[in-house]
Amino acid sequence: MLLYEHPLSSYVQKVKIALREKGLEFDRKLPEGFGTVNPGAEFAGSSVRLQVPSLIDGEAQVFDSTIIMEYLEDKYPEPALLPADPAARAEARMIEDLCDTVYEAINWGLGEVRFFRRADGARAEEMRANAARQTAELLDWLTEKLGDRTWFNGDTFGWADIAVAPYVNRSFFYDIGTPEGAPLTLWRERLIERPSVKQTFAEFEEAAKGMMGAHERLADPNFRREYRDFRLEWMVKSGGLDIVLDGMKKNNIRFSWPE
Repeated sequence: MLLYEHPLSSYVQKVKIALREKGLEFDRKLPEGFGTVNPGAEFAGSSVRLQVPSLIDGEAQVFDSTIIMEYLEDKYPEPALLPADPAARAEARMIEDLCDTVYEAINWGLGEVRFFRRADGARAEEMRANAARQTAELLDWLTEKLGDRTWFNGDTFGWADIAVAPYVNRSFFYDIGTPEGAPLTLWRERLIERPSVKQTFAEFEEAAKGMMGAHERLADPNFRREYRDFRLEWMVKSGGLDIVLDGMKKNNIRFSWPE
């Protein structure tokens, strides 16, 4: 199997944890021309959206992190990541959907401010404050979902934990995680002891070290950041409407396929 990835992507991290939990061997590759208007042909063929992750498994070419995880669960059912109970399965999927949409957009927006310097001064502080407030609401919701269980999936680690892992970890990376001793903090401490998670988060942290000069890439006329669905909504509602308009003017943002 070949996984087209970027270690910073929370969507990619989900898939890598799932692959590693299932004990599947795979190669990792950063797409040629990733983030530009000139993607490599093989990657473009595997993901019409030009988004990571995409997985090539023999003749199968699968994009979208959730669909990839469903594919892995169908083809490689052991160990199962989804719980057996239909209601628990539905809850795991709902948790995943919220994390993949609303939570991802907040973390991504913070990356636009922190790494790509789309805002500075008072504007940046306002946007960071909005993100911290929104994140706190999400963490409260997730804490309620976790309850007194060891794992979001129930008695055993599984799909729902994988779905939450990259997003909560990114909040801790941005210093807006939960306090010491809080249920989510204790859950994360258990989480990072799992080899699948430890390796995936180590790859994230290594990649993050090289991001402080990321804003310089905006000068490349072929480089465009993708502002899609919930990411675009987050920018508009959190004080970044003129950032979107400026990006459109400078042609360093793009929208989802087809544009």
